[in-house]
Amino acid sequence: MRYLLDNFDEIAGYARTHLYLALVPLLLGLAIAIPAGALAHRARWLRRVTTTAASIAYTIPSLALFVILPPLLNIGVIDPLNVVIALTIYSVALLVTAVPTALDSVPADTLDAADAIGYTRLRRVLTVDFPLALPVFIANLRVVAVTNISMVTVGALIGVGGLGKLFTQGYQRDYPDEIVAGIIVVLVLALIVDRLLYVLGRFATPWLKGRAA
Repeated sequence: MRYLLDNFDEIAGYARTHLYLALVPLLLGLAIAIPAGALAHRARWLRRVTTTAASIAYTIPSLALFVILPPLLNIGVIDPLNVVIALTIYSVALLVTAVPTALDSVPADTLDAADAIGYTRLRRVLTVDFPLALPVFIANLRVVAVTNISMVTVGALIGVGGLGKLFTQGYQRDYPDEIVAGIIVVLVLALIVDRLLYVLGRFATPWLKGRAA
């Protein structure tokens, strides 16, 4: 704890970089996975394809992906873009299967009622399907966000900034206090982001007020 207080400014800088490397892929993953997942929900064959592709993508070790991507994309190994792209792949892999699962949770009688009163397909998706699927989707989104925050630490092994530097530096210097400080800050960031997403989910689903997380 003493190390954390004595080096607060430096660690805060690492934390800002860490959040950038974790949250940008999350946003990119959302932009890709939501429309892809919605299409997969409508086509059974496409759902099987996306589930298989997502499973394969997520089984690739992160460190291996950090090494494979640079020559394929003509970017530097220590370029932050390397970590952003790799984590975007993982985010899409998790979220593209979460979208159909969330949409499956919407009661069929509710959808039938919306169709019966004349909702167009687009209107039903935007005002019925997605809003009612939000609780399940937000739960999955929280998992992906926390996973990204954890995985960014691996980027330190290839020289990309973030709180993972505290682990590699602490190991090289045989200084456990630095490693412990890194663990504490990563956990705090994960908890903060998780709570913020939880609050966002509650705000977006006021009809669930009063239920536990």
